[in-house]
Order: sequence, then C-alpha cells, then structure tokens
Amino acid sequence: MADRSLRGMRLGAQSLQSEEGVVYSPRSRYTYLCPACGKETDVVFSAEADAPQGWECKHCGQEAHLLVGDIPVEIDHSDVKTPRSHWDMLLERRTRAELEELLEERLQYLRARRGTSERRHSA
Repeated sequence: MADRSLRGMRLGAQSLQSEEGVVYSPRSRYTYLCPACGKETDVVFSAEADAPQGWECKHCGQEAHLLVGDIPVEIDHSDVKTPRSHWDMLLERRTRAELEELLEERLQYLRARRGTSERRHSA
C-alpha cells in the first residue's frame, strides 16, 4: 500500500484543487498615463473598490494619472500637508528670543562645567 500512495506525483508541482464551482469577484481594469515618460500602466481592482486618481508608473516610478476615456484626471494635492521640520515645530512652541535665551543659558552651563573639569585635570 505504501508503494502506490504517492507513485507518480510531483510534490508541490501541481495543485490537487480543481477550479470547479469557483466564482471570481467582479473586477475592473483602469489605465494610468504617466506624464513623465508617456507610458500607460494597467491596474486591476475589485469592482467595488474606488480607483485612486494617481498610481506609481511601473516604468519610471513617477506618479501616473488615471485616464477617464482618453483624458487624464487632474490630481488635487491641496489637502496634502507640507512636511514640517523640527525647527518649524520648535518655532510653534517658543519664540526666537526664548530660544536664544535658552541657548545662552546652556552655553554658560557647558562653559562652567568645562572650566571645572579643566581645573581637575591640571591639579
């Protein structure tokens, strides 16, 4: 019995599951046009999903625009926040005068500490 259980099978090479009774979900194909390289990228989404207005071009990596008919959709970037640096966030919390005062206090502390450590090494 053991000699015929796996005879002739290639393990892992073929699936034993059939495609009978499998119902695929409805899909929609969308085309994106890249303004940088001029090439089109086709993407398949579920029919229930909303297609994004922009998609990364598979050829050059720039942002491609969704085509509606033969016209690319204009992407609205007005709601995108501009990145803030650490300096910008710091200026939201303190004024420049307060920052200069804190810097001077810290420099005095460091100079005083360095002055005491130099005396220890020379003595």
